[in-house]
Amino acid sequence: MLKHRGFPGRLPGSDFQFTIRRANPKGVTPIVRRERFRDRKAVDRRADEAFLAALWNYFGEEPFERGNLDAGQLSWLFGREVLPAEDPFDPESYESMLVLDPQAIEAAFPGLMDGGSA
Repeated sequence: MLKHRGFPGRLPGSDFQFTIRRANPKGVTPIVRRERFRDRKAVDRRADEAFLAALWNYFGEEPFERGNLDAGQLSWLFGREVLPAEDPFDPESYESMLVLDPQAIEAAFPGLMDGGSA
């Protein structure tokens, strides 16, 4: 499992983790699309925004390997701001390639790519 050195491990001051320390010996947690409803808590939205800002700052528009990125956090963005970068895509592989969608990011989190958020 690739470890993304220098990537933030969690949202400061919270229990929202952005990376995992080691591979799960029982199997890889799959990335699934989670529905984001309008009534989500503000801290949940802040975690999404901070994680997405970290992804953008670390990877930009380049495809990236899932590696040690947390499946739970990725799942809140998957299918919208974070897309599969390969076909077929294996949601249960640490080696799966992902890519950010700048148009979707701008629509959902205006100003984030300009450094105006998170």
